[in-house]
Amino acid sequence: MPASQFSNGAKIETIKGIGVIYARRDIPGSHPGGNVAEPLTRVEAQARAEQIRVFALELAHLEASQVVSLSDEQRRSIHEHHQSVIASLSDQFDIDRDMRSKQLSLGMRIASLLGAIALAASVFFLFYQFWGRLGTGLQITTLIGASSLTYWATLRIRRKDDTGYFTKLAALVTFVCFVLNIQMMGEIFNITPSDKALLPWAAYAVLLAYMCDLRLLLAAGLLCITAFIAARAGEFQGLYWLDFGERPENFFPAAIVMFIIPLLLNQARYAGFAQIYRLMGLLSFFLPVLVLAHWGDGSYLALQPQTIEHLYQALGFLSTGAATALGIRKHWPDVVNTSVTFFIVFLYTKFYDWWWELMPKYLFFLMLGLTALLTLFVLRRLRSEGPTDLQTKVSA
Repeated sequence: MPASQFSNGAKIETIKGIGVIYARRDIPGSHPGGNVAEPLTRVEAQARAEQIRVFALELAHLEASQVVSLSDEQRRSIHEHHQSVIASLSDQFDIDRDMRSKQLSLGMRIASLLGAIALAASVFFLFYQFWGRLGTGLQITTLIGASSLTYWATLRIRRKDDTGYFTKLAALVTFVCFVLNIQMMGEIFNITPSDKALLPWAAYAVLLAYMCDLRLLLAAGLLCITAFIAARAGEFQGLYWLDFGERPENFFPAAIVMFIIPLLLNQARYAGFAQIYRLMGLLSFFLPVLVLAHWGDGSYLALQPQTIEHLYQALGFLSTGAATALGIRKHWPDVVNTSVTFFIVFLYTKFYDWWWELMPKYLFFLMLGLTALLTLFVLRRLRSEGPTDLQTKVSA
């Protein structure tokens, strides 16, 4: 919009800045420029629709406050442009056009997750209900057929399912069938259980996750990879692979791998996948540190258990603080939230060691409450010091 169309010249740049933000992404052909990048994922398309809705509300507020004045033709032009963008996005992605659609989508996601879990459990118990009545040849045919049929069905559903809810449900059932396939094939041929089974499970889960844009299966695949790396680390130290959990430090290599993968491989096309990698990495590191901070006997270090516990307590505070600073710097809210949560857990457990036996219970919980308030003040100060998203985008 030309600058002369605004009633207050001092606020022209602010309004133009808002225009830059909401028009940063667009659908080719729906904007006179036609050269702005198309949204890559459904999440980006949904964010674009949310920008349009927020902009319309803000523009109405600005007009009511007499900050800006638009003619009927300008207002109609903006509205038609936004409706064109929303229609284009709706044709390509299953987005929520309004608040009612957004509320219903949440219910659909919950129903899809619960349905997938229920169907997976049904398949699992169905196999075990009739498994002993089948001959060996029929058992093998059933396993291969179930895995192949569910995979084919997932591909077919994926082609026709615009919403993705039914695809995710079918993908989870497919993964369960594949896990049963590997597990029961081993029982049929009397194969010694091994951590090697975790690799095909992980590969299949990750394949389905990227194919169907399913974060739950990605987390399952990463959990299998984490268990495999931890088991291998335990075997390297002479442990039986099923006993890898007896040494929490076995999870540290997996934590490093999980955290650096999204730094090396761009996950921009898959919404939420980078956050899953980072979350799995942080959990694989912070949880073992928390355990070792109170169980020094589980460490490989040749030191006194009490000394080991003190070292890991210090490591817990330092690592959560460093991860929080990194998350703030990189704009990773998942890292910040996880790190702050574990920092508070480390702090509370230390308070328990120090004061639970010494203080009256009301005073102990009062100290915990005051500590929570102090944490809120510190986080509030950190939040207010940084530039706002609007300032960052306008300056960009």
